[in-house]
Amino acid sequence: MVTTPSLDLMLERVETLLTRYEQLQRAHASLQEQVDTLTHERDSLQSRLTAARSRVDALIERLPKTFDQDES
Repeated sequence: MVTTPSLDLMLERVETLLTRYEQLQRAHASLQEQVDTLTHERDSLQSRLTAARSRVDALIERLPKTFDQDES
């Protein structure tokens, strides 16, 4: 089959676009995995922060009330 120079150029461009598309798909998958990992880590840290706040609030409640308003 004889191809013309313009057809060759078009085929080359299509191949380049397909290669770039595949690279972008891989990059997207990698970035999505990073987002998923970071989202999970953030959720875990938020959960730990909430638990720590609860423990601190419980400790504060157990502190003796030594400073009354009359002393201020």
